[in-house]
Amino acid sequence: MNTLFPIFVKIEKLQTLVVGGGYVGLEKLTALLANAPEAPITLVAPEIRAEIVELASQNANLTLIKDSYDSSYLTDKDLVIAGTNDKAVNLQVQQECKARRILVNVADTPDLCDFYLSSVVRKGDLKIAISTNGKSPTFAKRFREVLEAILPESLQETLDNLQTIRNRLKGDFVQKMERLNEITNVLRSPAEEEKREL
Repeated sequence: MNTLFPIFVKIEKLQTLVVGGGYVGLEKLTALLANAPEAPITLVAPEIRAEIVELASQNANLTLIKDSYDSSYLTDKDLVIAGTNDKAVNLQVQQECKARRILVNVADTPDLCDFYLSSVVRKGDLKIAISTNGKSPTFAKRFREVLEAILPESLQETLDNLQTIRNRLKGDFVQKMERLNEITNVLRSPAEEEKREL
């Protein structure tokens, strides 16, 4: 059973450290910046891929440090992602994060992770995160592609209209929620409506 609690983190208000400058570091860094281009991120590695250097040249909030990992790099960090090709270094990062109560993700090692980076579907302000509980990131990626293909581009207009309606509604929280539930009821499929009526 997947017991993960899904949350959306305002990562631009947190300090993130990525340990590893290879392909995995690039992949994690790309995911972070795709979701929050203004997020302050530090990446430390003795060798850093050219693609990462290019990303840093385009993003003032991305700091690159060409050095081996040291626990001093955890100072003032809120989230850490370890993605080196050295299991001993990844384990060291995880253990030192645990000791400091810093949330950590160790790439491709679910047992050492406090959180997973999900596959994300984006349509304007709508964001859907997909988790397989660390079992198959590839499946999550493929499922994301399916959702991206079937969700209409007009969803942003719908969200904007619903926000306008929400802002105009009168009454307390419960009254507003009941009215919004009535309005959004049209999003249900006909099969769901039939079940509700039975």
